Amino acid sequence: MQAAIDRVMQTYGLMVNLTPGQEAEAREKVSNFLKDKGGDEHNLAVEGLKYLLGHVPNPRRQSAHLSTASSSCCGS
Repeated sequence: MQAAIDRVMQTYGLMVNLTPGQEAEAREKVSNFLKDKGGDEHNLAVEGLKYLLGHVPNPRRQSAHLSTASSSCCGS
């Protein structure tokens, strides 16, 4: 799990400018979040990064233009 935490912190550090204190706090938060999670290193890293970024899943939306494109395209 430590490798996943390191990956999260490396990626997060590229996205957000952190002071050393903020980095330590973020590392502790993500460590506590991931300690009861299962999965491989990649999935843990993705979940940890989503956690730090405050990701809230949104339902997928379909674009309106895709449903009407075939009926109005090319004079059909």
